[in-house]
Amino acid sequence: MTTVVHRIRVDRPVFSVEFMPPRDAADEQRLWNAIRELEGLDPAFVSVTYGAGGSSRDRTIRTTGRVARETTLVSMAHLTAVDHSIAELRNVIGWYAALGIRNILALRGDPPGDPNGEWVAHPQGLHYADELVRLVRELGDFCVGVAAFPYGHPRSNDLDADTDNLVRKFQAGADFAIAQLFFEPEDFLRLRDRVAARGCDADLLPGIMPITTRKTLAKTIELSGAPVPARIAALLEPHTDPKSFRAAGIDLATEVSQRLLAEGVSCLHFYTFNRSKATKEVVNRLGLVPART
Repeated sequence: MTTVVHRIRVDRPVFSVEFMPPRDAADEQRLWNAIRELEGLDPAFVSVTYGAGGSSRDRTIRTTGRVARETTLVSMAHLTAVDHSIAELRNVIGWYAALGIRNILALRGDPPGDPNGEWVAHPQGLHYADELVRLVRELGDFCVGVAAFPYGHPRSNDLDADTDNLVRKFQAGADFAIAQLFFEPEDFLRLRDRVAARGCDADLLPGIMPITTRKTLAKTIELSGAPVPARIAALLEPHTDPKSFRAAGIDLATEVSQRLLAEGVSCLHFYTFNRSKATKEVVNRLGLVPART
Protein backbone atom coordinates (compact mmCIF):
# COMPACT_ATOMS: atom_id res chain seq x y z
CA MET A 1 0.00 0.00 0.00
CA THR A 2 1.25 3.47 -0.86
CA THR A 3 1.40 6.33 1.64
CA VAL A 4 -0.72 9.43 2.09
CA VAL A 5 2.30 11.62 1.36
CA HIS A 6 2.87 9.89 -1.98
CA ARG A 7 -0.78 10.41 -2.88
CA ILE A 8 -1.00 14.11 -1.99
CA ARG A 9 2.35 15.26 -3.36
CA VAL A 10 1.38 15.07 -6.99
CA ASP A 11 1.20 17.57 -9.82
CA ARG A 12 -2.51 18.33 -9.45
CA PRO A 13 -4.93 19.16 -6.61
CA VAL A 14 -6.54 16.12 -5.01
CA PHE A 15 -9.07 15.33 -2.28
CA SER A 16 -9.48 12.80 0.50
CA VAL A 17 -12.45 11.61 2.53
CA GLU A 18 -13.16 10.61 6.13
CA PHE A 19 -15.64 7.98 7.34
CA MET A 20 -16.86 6.79 10.72
CA PRO A 21 -17.00 3.11 11.73
CA PRO A 22 -20.56 1.74 11.35
CA ARG A 23 -22.75 1.40 14.45
CA ASP A 24 -25.07 -1.30 13.10
CA ALA A 25 -25.93 -3.29 9.96
CA ALA A 26 -27.90 -0.46 8.35
CA ASP A 27 -25.09 1.99 9.03
CA GLU A 28 -22.58 -0.45 7.56
CA GLN A 29 -24.62 -0.68 4.34
CA ARG A 30 -24.81 3.12 4.16
CA LEU A 31 -21.06 3.38 4.74
CA TRP A 32 -20.18 0.89 2.02
CA ASN A 33 -22.55 2.53 -0.44
CA ALA A 34 -20.66 5.79 0.17
CA ILE A 35 -17.27 4.09 -0.12
CA ARG A 36 -18.18 2.50 -3.46
CA GLU A 37 -19.63 5.77 -4.75
CA LEU A 38 -16.50 7.71 -3.87
CA GLU A 39 -14.05 5.02 -4.92
CA GLY A 40 -14.77 5.82 -8.55
CA LEU A 41 -13.68 9.41 -8.00
CA ASP A 42 -10.17 8.29 -6.98
CA PRO A 43 -9.66 10.13 -3.68
CA ALA A 44 -6.04 10.41 -2.57
CA PHE A 45 -6.86 8.41 0.57
CA VAL A 46 -9.72 7.56 2.92
CA SER A 47 -9.64 7.55 6.71
CA VAL A 48 -11.77 5.86 9.38
CA THR A 49 -12.27 7.54 12.76
CA TYR A 50 -11.63 6.04 16.18
CA GLY A 51 -14.07 6.50 19.07
CA ALA A 52 -13.15 8.08 22.38
CA GLY A 53 -11.58 5.57 24.72
CA GLY A 54 -11.47 3.02 21.93
CA SER A 55 -15.27 2.78 21.96
CA SER A 56 -15.28 1.92 18.26
CA ARG A 57 -11.75 0.56 18.06
CA ASP A 58 -12.61 -2.90 16.77
CA ARG A 59 -15.03 -1.52 14.17
CA THR A 60 -12.39 0.99 13.06
CA ILE A 61 -9.79 -1.75 12.62
CA ARG A 62 -12.24 -4.01 10.81
CA THR A 63 -13.48 -1.25 8.49
CA THR A 64 -10.00 0.08 7.74
CA GLY A 65 -8.77 -3.43 6.97
CA ARG A 66 -11.72 -4.15 4.72
CA VAL A 67 -11.13 -0.94 2.77
CA ALA A 68 -7.50 -1.99 2.30
CA ARG A 69 -8.43 -5.53 1.20
CA GLU A 70 -11.55 -5.01 -0.90
CA THR A 71 -11.10 -1.65 -2.61
CA THR A 72 -8.54 0.24 -4.66
CA LEU A 73 -8.44 3.01 -2.05
CA VAL A 74 -5.46 4.03 0.09
CA SER A 75 -6.60 3.51 3.67
CA MET A 76 -5.58 5.50 6.77
CA ALA A 77 -6.48 4.44 10.31
CA HIS A 78 -7.07 6.75 13.26
CA LEU A 79 -5.51 6.06 16.66
CA THR A 80 -6.03 7.92 19.94
CA ALA A 81 -4.25 7.72 23.27
CA VAL A 82 -7.46 8.05 25.32
CA ASP A 83 -7.85 5.35 28.01
CA HIS A 84 -5.11 3.19 26.46
CA SER A 85 -1.92 1.95 28.06
CA ILE A 86 1.23 1.97 25.96
CA ALA A 87 0.96 -1.83 25.74
CA GLU A 88 -2.56 -1.54 24.32
CA LEU A 89 -1.45 1.09 21.84
CA ARG A 90 1.39 -1.16 20.70
CA ASN A 91 -1.14 -3.94 20.20
CA VAL A 92 -3.43 -1.77 18.05
CA ILE A 93 -0.51 -0.52 15.97
CA GLY A 94 0.51 -4.14 15.48
CA TRP A 95 -2.99 -5.00 14.27
CA TYR A 96 -2.82 -2.20 11.74
CA ALA A 97 0.56 -3.40 10.51
CA ALA A 98 -0.77 -6.96 10.16
CA LEU A 99 -3.61 -5.64 8.00
CA GLY A 100 -1.12 -3.92 5.73
CA ILE A 101 -2.06 -0.42 6.89
CA ARG A 102 0.82 2.02 6.41
CA ASN A 103 -0.97 5.27 7.25
CA ILE A 104 -2.02 6.29 10.77
CA LEU A 105 -3.54 9.51 12.08
CA ALA A 106 -2.10 9.85 15.60
CA LEU A 107 -4.35 11.82 17.96
CA ARG A 108 -4.30 12.40 21.69
CA GLY A 109 -8.10 12.29 21.50
CA ASP A 110 -10.98 13.81 23.43
CA PRO A 111 -12.13 12.75 26.91
CA PRO A 112 -14.93 10.15 26.61
CA GLY A 113 -18.39 11.60 27.15
CA ASP A 114 -17.32 15.26 27.07
CA PRO A 115 -15.00 16.44 24.28
CA ASN A 116 -14.35 19.66 26.21
CA GLY A 117 -13.84 17.99 29.59
CA GLU A 118 -10.61 17.61 31.51
CA TRP A 119 -8.16 15.26 29.78
CA VAL A 120 -6.72 12.57 32.04
CA ALA A 121 -3.98 10.28 30.80
CA HIS A 122 -4.11 6.51 31.35
CA PRO A 123 -1.77 5.61 34.28
CA GLN A 124 0.38 3.55 31.91
CA GLY A 125 -0.40 5.64 28.85
CA LEU A 126 0.72 8.74 27.00
CA HIS A 127 0.04 12.40 27.71
CA TYR A 128 0.53 14.11 24.35
CA ALA A 129 0.08 13.47 20.64
CA ASP A 130 3.78 13.93 19.90
CA GLU A 131 4.49 10.96 22.19
CA LEU A 132 2.03 8.86 20.19
CA VAL A 133 3.69 9.96 16.94
CA ARG A 134 7.05 8.74 18.28
CA LEU A 135 5.53 5.42 19.37
CA VAL A 136 4.02 4.78 15.94
CA ARG A 137 7.31 5.68 14.29
CA GLU A 138 9.21 3.28 16.55
CA LEU A 139 6.96 0.35 15.66
CA GLY A 140 7.02 0.36 11.89
CA ASP A 141 7.43 2.09 8.56
CA PHE A 142 4.28 4.19 8.90
CA CYS A 143 3.25 7.46 7.30
CA VAL A 144 1.90 9.49 10.26
CA GLY A 145 -0.63 12.30 10.28
CA VAL A 146 -1.76 14.53 13.14
CA ALA A 147 -4.53 17.02 13.89
CA ALA A 148 -4.30 20.79 13.50
CA PHE A 149 -6.67 23.42 14.87
CA PRO A 150 -7.28 26.64 12.90
CA TYR A 151 -8.85 28.31 15.94
CA GLY A 152 -6.53 26.64 18.42
CA HIS A 153 -7.15 23.52 20.49
CA PRO A 154 -9.90 24.06 23.12
CA ARG A 155 -7.38 23.39 25.90
CA SER A 156 -4.58 25.49 24.44
CA ASN A 157 -3.64 28.82 26.04
CA ASP A 158 -3.39 30.77 22.79
CA LEU A 159 -2.73 30.40 19.07
CA ASP A 160 1.04 30.74 19.42
CA ALA A 161 1.20 27.94 22.01
CA ASP A 162 -1.09 25.81 19.90
CA THR A 163 1.08 26.33 16.82
CA ASP A 164 4.16 25.39 18.84
CA ASN A 165 2.40 22.15 19.84
CA LEU A 166 1.65 21.37 16.20
CA VAL A 167 5.27 21.98 15.20
CA ARG A 168 6.38 19.65 18.02
CA LYS A 169 4.26 16.90 16.46
CA PHE A 170 6.05 17.43 13.15
CA GLN A 171 9.40 17.39 14.92
CA ALA A 172 8.39 14.07 16.52
CA GLY A 173 8.00 12.57 13.05
CA ALA A 174 4.57 13.48 11.70
CA ASP A 175 4.41 13.75 7.92
CA PHE A 176 1.26 15.85 7.53
CA ALA A 177 -1.63 17.37 9.47
CA ILE A 178 -5.37 17.51 8.86
CA ALA A 179 -7.09 20.65 10.10
CA GLN A 180 -10.27 20.53 12.13
CA LEU A 181 -13.31 22.27 10.67
CA PHE A 182 -13.33 26.03 10.07
CA PHE A 183 -15.67 28.48 8.36
CA GLU A 184 -13.62 30.87 6.24
CA PRO A 185 -10.61 30.00 4.06
CA GLU A 186 -8.58 32.71 5.80
CA ASP A 187 -8.90 30.78 9.08
CA PHE A 188 -6.97 27.88 7.57
CA LEU A 189 -4.54 30.07 5.65
CA ARG A 190 -3.56 31.95 8.83
CA LEU A 191 -2.80 28.58 10.45
CA ARG A 192 -0.61 27.67 7.49
CA ASP A 193 1.19 31.03 7.78
CA ARG A 194 1.83 30.49 11.52
CA VAL A 195 3.38 27.09 10.84
CA ALA A 196 5.49 28.43 7.95
CA ALA A 197 6.73 31.30 10.14
CA ARG A 198 8.30 28.68 12.41
CA GLY A 199 10.30 27.28 9.52
CA CYS A 200 8.08 24.22 9.06
CA ASP A 201 6.98 23.25 5.55
CA ALA A 202 5.00 20.10 6.36
CA ASP A 203 1.80 19.35 4.46
CA LEU A 204 -1.38 20.86 5.96
CA LEU A 205 -4.75 19.61 4.72
CA PRO A 206 -7.91 21.65 5.34
CA GLY A 207 -10.94 19.80 6.69
CA ILE A 208 -14.10 20.55 4.70
CA MET A 209 -17.69 19.56 5.52
CA PRO A 210 -20.43 20.91 3.23
CA ILE A 211 -23.07 22.55 5.44
CA THR A 212 -26.11 20.92 3.87
CA THR A 213 -28.52 20.97 6.85
CA ARG A 214 -29.06 22.89 10.08
CA LYS A 215 -27.71 19.79 11.83
CA THR A 216 -24.41 19.90 9.94
CA LEU A 217 -24.17 23.62 10.72
CA ALA A 218 -24.51 22.83 14.42
CA LYS A 219 -21.90 20.05 14.06
CA THR A 220 -19.49 22.45 12.38
CA ILE A 221 -19.87 24.89 15.27
CA GLU A 222 -19.26 22.05 17.75
CA LEU A 223 -16.21 20.60 16.00
CA SER A 224 -14.58 23.90 15.08
CA GLY A 225 -15.15 25.48 18.48
CA ALA A 226 -16.01 28.76 16.75
CA PRO A 227 -19.23 30.74 16.23
CA VAL A 228 -20.69 31.21 12.78
CA PRO A 229 -19.15 34.30 11.12
CA ALA A 230 -21.59 37.04 10.17
CA ARG A 231 -20.94 36.52 6.45
CA ILE A 232 -21.77 32.80 6.63
CA ALA A 233 -24.86 33.43 8.76
CA ALA A 234 -26.09 36.02 6.25
CA LEU A 235 -25.64 33.52 3.42
CA LEU A 236 -27.46 30.66 5.12
CA GLU A 237 -30.15 32.20 7.33
CA PRO A 238 -32.51 33.28 4.51
CA HIS A 239 -32.81 29.67 3.33
CA THR A 240 -35.65 28.21 5.41
CA ASP A 241 -36.45 25.49 2.88
CA PRO A 242 -34.18 22.40 3.34
CA LYS A 243 -33.53 22.09 -0.40
CA SER A 244 -32.58 25.77 -0.69
CA PHE A 245 -30.40 25.56 2.44
CA ARG A 246 -28.58 22.54 1.02
CA ALA A 247 -27.91 24.30 -2.29
CA ALA A 248 -26.50 27.33 -0.45
CA GLY A 249 -24.29 25.04 1.64
CA ILE A 250 -22.91 23.31 -1.44
CA ASP A 251 -22.21 26.69 -3.02
CA LEU A 252 -20.39 27.81 0.13
CA ALA A 253 -18.25 24.65 0.34
CA THR A 254 -17.33 25.08 -3.32
CA GLU A 255 -16.41 28.73 -2.81
CA VAL A 256 -14.23 28.01 0.22
CA SER A 257 -12.54 25.10 -1.56
CA GLN A 258 -11.85 27.17 -4.68
CA ARG A 259 -10.15 29.85 -2.60
CA LEU A 260 -7.98 27.28 -0.83
CA LEU A 261 -6.95 25.67 -4.11
CA ALA A 262 -6.11 29.11 -5.52
CA GLU A 263 -3.83 29.62 -2.50
CA GLY A 264 -1.85 26.49 -3.33
CA VAL A 265 -3.53 23.91 -1.09
CA SER A 266 -2.71 20.50 -2.56
CA CYS A 267 -5.40 18.31 -0.95
CA LEU A 268 -8.87 18.97 0.48
CA HIS A 269 -10.04 16.55 3.20
CA PHE A 270 -13.81 16.02 3.25
CA TYR A 271 -15.71 14.90 6.34
CA THR A 272 -18.51 12.75 4.89
CA PHE A 273 -20.43 11.39 7.90
CA ASN A 274 -20.69 8.21 5.82
CA ARG A 275 -22.56 9.82 2.95
CA SER A 276 -21.23 10.55 -0.50
CA LYS A 277 -23.58 12.88 -2.36
CA ALA A 278 -22.44 16.30 -1.09
CA THR A 279 -18.75 15.43 -1.42
CA LYS A 280 -19.32 14.16 -4.97
CA GLU A 281 -21.08 17.37 -5.94
CA VAL A 282 -18.34 19.61 -4.59
CA VAL A 283 -15.36 17.69 -6.00
CA ASN A 284 -17.03 17.48 -9.40
CA ARG A 285 -17.62 21.24 -9.38
CA LEU A 286 -13.96 21.76 -8.48
CA GLY A 287 -12.73 19.51 -11.28
CA LEU A 288 -10.88 17.21 -8.90
CA VAL A 289 -12.10 13.99 -10.48
CA PRO A 290 -9.47 12.54 -12.87
CA ALA A 291 -10.59 12.24 -16.47
CA ARG A 292 -11.42 8.72 -17.52
CA THR A 293 -9.17 7.28 -20.21
